[in-house]
Amino acid sequence: MSRSTRSTKTKARVVQLRKGTTLEMVRLCCPDGNQAALISESFGLPVLDSDGIREFHERSLIESADTLSEGLSEKAMQIHLQRIVGSHVGSAFGAGQFYSKAVTEAKDATARLANDTRDEDIDGPVGFDSKAQRKREFAAEMGLQSHALRMAAEGAVAAYEHVVGESWKPYERQSENPGQGVSRQAADLQMAALG
Repeated sequence: MSRSTRSTKTKARVVQLRKGTTLEMVRLCCPDGNQAALISESFGLPVLDSDGIREFHERSLIESADTLSEGLSEKAMQIHLQRIVGSHVGSAFGAGQFYSKAVTEAKDATARLANDTRDEDIDGPVGFDSKAQRKREFAAEMGLQSHALRMAAEGAVAAYEHVVGESWKPYERQSENPGQGVSRQAADLQMAALG
């Protein structure tokens, strides 16, 4: 095959989808109600009203949709709520990932503190917390924040299901890689097959 013949052949492109963040992903990285209560108890932090947060977000989105119902078609309402719920879920997932990182750092600092031969990890002056203690407290605060955002996301998803009548799924769009139209791609593949 000559060099000029090879250059006219095109490879088939695979269209990639950008996967969205799901509520299940949020549930995997954010503390649930039991864990949030344990964090609050162990660190002396306020106990969150998980159900109240969830119910408020569900109720407020339903009321918002009712207010907009005269001005939006069903499809426009679905798209609008899709975006709102997606932002709640994305925010909770980001907080959950940050919480996971904070927990890892707290565990590492605490493990280093247990090693008696390291001077840099010893407790600070009397009256001050150690670095490991500060990291554990920071992780606890991030745990409660991510739990609160998880509850807000769960309420938003429930509101979507109530208003739209179907389960919420993250929007998945094609990656922003402009390519040829399908008919042009088909024609190129057919021409390449002819040689």
